[in-house]
Amino acid sequence: MPDILGTILVPFKWLVSVIMLGFHEGLTALGMPGDNGWTWTLSIIGLVLVIRAALIPVFVKQIKAQRGMQALQPEMKKLQQKYKGKTDQISRQAMSQEQMALYKAHGTNPFSACLPMLIQMPFFFSLFQVLSGVSHASQNAQGIGALSPEQVQQFDRADIFSAPLSAAFLPQVQGGDVNVAVVVLSVIMILAMIASQFITQKQIMSKNMSDEAMASPFMRQQKLMLYVLPLVFGIGGINFPIGVLIYWTTTNLWTMGQQFFVIRRMPTPGSPAYREYQERRVAKGLPLLGAKKVEEPTEEVVESKGQRVQPQRKNRKKK
Repeated sequence: MPDILGTILVPFKWLVSVIMLGFHEGLTALGMPGDNGWTWTLSIIGLVLVIRAALIPVFVKQIKAQRGMQALQPEMKKLQQKYKGKTDQISRQAMSQEQMALYKAHGTNPFSACLPMLIQMPFFFSLFQVLSGVSHASQNAQGIGALSPEQVQQFDRADIFSAPLSAAFLPQVQGGDVNVAVVVLSVIMILAMIASQFITQKQIMSKNMSDEAMASPFMRQQKLMLYVLPLVFGIGGINFPIGVLIYWTTTNLWTMGQQFFVIRRMPTPGSPAYREYQERRVAKGLPLLGAKKVEEPTEEVVESKGQRVQPQRKNRKKK
């Protein structure tokens, strides 16, 4: 059976390796050693910055989609009440059609809220395959994507704090010769990855969701995902190479900073962050957002009509 996933990821592996190689060549031109772990670590961080910067327009669409989803929650609740207890196919189809009409009217859909993560996943899996195949490719003098055999061998020798970037926690524990540095660094990176993802989701729920959204049935799913997603990535992280953990933790830190900026400068209307934003505007003497401008009454200047002054006739000269 052909490796369908591997075939799909081939162009992504090339793109990932090209971006990493570009940063690596730039850093070596600045004087950093080519086989140094920090050179390759900064190359991975550079990969994150390029991908996340390219995803900023998608992130803006995600914000609009999330706010659209929150805005239609009251109407969605009415729709659910309308079809409550109706399980026949006709009713379910009618409810689905009305839901799609609501999404269209508000210019949003549930898929848009997940779009940035879905776009990032091919790059994540591609980096995972690149780093996981480094040792095998290095032993067989093979290249990976845009990386030459010599560059693959450089990466295979690269380490930070005596932990190779291509090593992972689980193989170390399962193997006989345990590298303590790999185990300790992997645990620290996994905890950082879990914490950054949890904090990001927590600040959205506690600060940037309207009161109506907090009371909706959709919120129960969000609270469940708040704890489930970090746990899933934490469990999966034991098999991630350290380089992949660096990539994912850096991505989470970018997301956390980006979300902090959005919550502070562009909060969701009706949320606690929005009320705090309004208070800051009042403290600065700025008008409240959404407040109608009150026009000041203009006083009409009434000209007083006095007694008309008759023009005086000039005396004519006597002939």
